[in-house]
Amino acid sequence: MNVMQSVPEEAVSLTLGESYREIRDLVRRICKDFPGSYWRKLDDQQAYPTEFVAALTKAGLLSALIPEEYGGLGLPLSAAAATLEEVHACGCNAGACHAQMYIMGTMLRHGSAEQKQRYLPGIAAGDLRLQAFGVTEPTTGTDTTRLKTRAERAGDSYIVNGQKVWTSRALHSDLMLLLARTTPLDAVTRKSEGLSVFVVDIKSSLGHGLEIKPLPAMINHNTTEVFFDSLRVPAENLIGQEGQGFRYILDSMNAERILIAAESVGDGRWFIAKASQYASERIVFDQPIGRNQGVQFPIARSYAEIEAAALMVGKAAALFDAGRPCGPEANMGKLLGSEAAWHAGEAALQTHGGFGFAREYDIERKWRETRLFQVAPISTNLVLAYIAEHVLGMPRSY
Repeated sequence: MNVMQSVPEEAVSLTLGESYREIRDLVRRICKDFPGSYWRKLDDQQAYPTEFVAALTKAGLLSALIPEEYGGLGLPLSAAAATLEEVHACGCNAGACHAQMYIMGTMLRHGSAEQKQRYLPGIAAGDLRLQAFGVTEPTTGTDTTRLKTRAERAGDSYIVNGQKVWTSRALHSDLMLLLARTTPLDAVTRKSEGLSVFVVDIKSSLGHGLEIKPLPAMINHNTTEVFFDSLRVPAENLIGQEGQGFRYILDSMNAERILIAAESVGDGRWFIAKASQYASERIVFDQPIGRNQGVQFPIARSYAEIEAAALMVGKAAALFDAGRPCGPEANMGKLLGSEAAWHAGEAALQTHGGFGFAREYDIERKWRETRLFQVAPISTNLVLAYIAEHVLGMPRSY
């Protein structure tokens, strides 16, 4: 995710076929050490995949988007998308660490030189984790511009009060990127104004105005509720200009949707591979069940849907890397990827029959995990509303 000037749209190129083969091969080698039994044990304990995250960090994959001058690899977002797709295609889950990639957009594009020097080398080396993204709130949900968390200037600090929810990995992160309102909603011309972004040092803030509580969920996503009670955040931790935070986090949001869509594609590929193999090997009534079109067709349709989604995700990533507007493509990639992965999961579960519900096959675990993508980071209906309004020019529906 290098900071670059926008290039003409006709100069944007899209690689067909398997991109970043060396990275994908490296991911496959790492994932071999983390089979289904590893993830099932974590599920049982609602535990964080510390060893898996450490392996990705040691390989340099989590610092791929950090410029080389700060110790990273300086690769584009499309490389991160290939990494996360492959993690999921191998049956693993990148939810414990993917935020470090998409959060990076706000820091790289809008952080000061001093902030980059302070944080990025440590993140690249694995000494610091930037995994928490404090945006969503219990009462406002996706209506981000109406969030209630306030940050009021007090000398050389900001005093933060409020609450965040579904802030994943906050208990396993050193830093949090926080979006808070610095100007009251009734005092701004546009409701997207008056929001600011801060870097919060989690470890030093716990017990001093910051409280984090685990939020158990259907999947092991290590998500939390976060409470701010007069938390003092140094003014030097403000990213960019006060009041411009909503615009800044859009860089992270488009990156987030592209990377989550890539994970969806990976899930879909894993489901299709498992379903195809099982359908070819499972013998019932003296023949493979995969000989029946009723079994074949849902798997084949899922394959077609995943391939189509992968093309849109690739286009979105290419536009992002070229510094071009990519909102429609990022949203459509996320929509197509999440639905294609879910259809593939349904096909795999149905193909496996009763064994699809047996935990040792991992189908039910991945089925639960992939369902999340139709809800977060943005719901399917809001993607459709965005396309209707911003692409098709129809009246705003909400």
